[in-house]
Amino acid sequence: MVTDPIADYLTRIRNAQMANHRIVIIPASNLKKRITEILYEKGYILKYKFEDDSKQGLIKIALKYDANTKLPVIQSLERVSRPGLRTYAKPEEFKRVKNGLGVAIISTSKGVMTDKEARAQNVGGEVLCNIF
Repeated sequence: MVTDPIADYLTRIRNAQMANHRIVIIPASNLKKRITEILYEKGYILKYKFEDDSKQGLIKIALKYDANTKLPVIQSLERVSRPGLRTYAKPEEFKRVKNGLGVAIISTSKGVMTDKEARAQNVGGEVLCNIF
């Protein structure tokens, strides 16, 4: 049993990249699906596919690597808020990830979005993770 599904999601991606895998398969949830969509929109993954099985479904993610250096595009996946210590922030309190080059994923009352989108809509929420 996994107590922190978001940390498990990030760890599976991190481990797949360290092993130079092209595809990683992760158990699905609505929150993980939205995080996957954000990763795709921001260009951190090549493509994704949601598959239904008899249980909760699967997310297949095609990881993206640099063509010249063969290094993964995602350099850092960091869980910010965790079950033992939730981290909430107002729009003006969002910390920039790598001077604005990275993305923070925020769970707000208007859905899961990036820190830039949350600032634009002036909504705060739980800071789930930082990606660079």
